[in-house]
Amino acid sequence: MKYATALKSIYDVLPLITHLGLSTAIIFLLVQINRLVAKEVFQRWYFRDELYMPTTNHLLINNTYYPLTIKNKIRDKIAAKFQIDLLDAVEEQQKHEQARKLIVTAVSQIRNSLRGNAMLLQHNIEYGFWRNLIGGSLIALFFAAIIIWYGYNNNFSDQITVGLICFIVFLIPIVLSKMIIRYYGKYYAKVLFEQFLSLQ
Repeated sequence: MKYATALKSIYDVLPLITHLGLSTAIIFLLVQINRLVAKEVFQRWYFRDELYMPTTNHLLINNTYYPLTIKNKIRDKIAAKFQIDLLDAVEEQQKHEQARKLIVTAVSQIRNSLRGNAMLLQHNIEYGFWRNLIGGSLIALFFAAIIIWYGYNNNFSDQITVGLICFIVFLIPIVLSKMIIRYYGKYYAKVLFEQFLSLQ
């Protein structure tokens, strides 16, 4: 009898477990899709992968974001710590793409050396949040358009209104995407180099 009661209890909660598991899997899948869209569409579009990210731009000799003295300190530390010699001003002009690729490699090494840095992690999460939100907004925009189209074809005025509101709300991050991604990208680069210079 006890065995039958236990089996009935398990049977009763089985639908709940199944729904929770399925919901978790769907949420995880959507998060990954958001991340993929954000990286492959927006980050690649604005930064051409990492070649034009602020972390790359700021270390070019002709870039004026950092004073040359600070930039030279970062470049010297990269050479000493990773044995990577970044190109000088003349070489940068002649081999611009190669100069950028070399900086991308150096920045990757800097990130690896700062794993576990709490401040950098916080800013990385902030940048990732906004980038992924923009990617998610693009997907949500598509579904909002479907809601509007469905409401229009079936004369559901409330559905059209909800769809239009959602469309406008999700359009805002996309319209501002360049400004948002560049702002948080610059701030992340600033923290990355500050933390690198303070690294012993």
